[in-house]
Amino acid sequence: MRRRTTRLPMAAPGERADDRHWRGGARFALWCVLAFYGPAMLLDRAEGTLTLQRAGLWTLLAALILVVLLPPRVTAGEGWLAVRGLVRKRRVRTDALVEVRQHEGISAHLLLRDADGRWVELDPRVLAANPLLWHAVDAGASRSRERGTLRSGTDVLQRLSERIDGAEAQAVFRASGLE
Repeated sequence: MRRRTTRLPMAAPGERADDRHWRGGARFALWCVLAFYGPAMLLDRAEGTLTLQRAGLWTLLAALILVVLLPPRVTAGEGWLAVRGLVRKRRVRTDALVEVRQHEGISAHLLLRDADGRWVELDPRVLAANPLLWHAVDAGASRSRERGTLRSGTDVLQRLSERIDGAEAQAVFRASGLE
């Protein structure tokens, strides 16, 4: 049984940290698919134009909506980070990172590459919303810096750390009524 503390929660060694908002995002994607697919099929049937080909088209479009809206599932543990999409799972060793890049724009994403050539891409907001995931990535990146493998991207991690820590501090102030 875990005790409640005011410190940032940390995963115990050997434990896995998951994106705690993934289920909500997956549920939203599924509801969107159902909100499209159900009425499309019902309206097509009510008009008397539903054929096997049209049902296949509606099913294909619903599957496409699911692929677009379903968020990737992000998990982390001691020394690793994994991002699982519908088709593939990518895993990177955070304790052997060689490069970290952040691409800004309409869909900002963070690219992590390890010494074995493996890489993952994820939305930095996932790390900001999940302190356990951020702690796992930050701890692994610290080990990479200590070992000398992290050659580029320390500034990216520093900016991300400041943004996440600032957001956490604001949340603590808000919760305690000091804001």
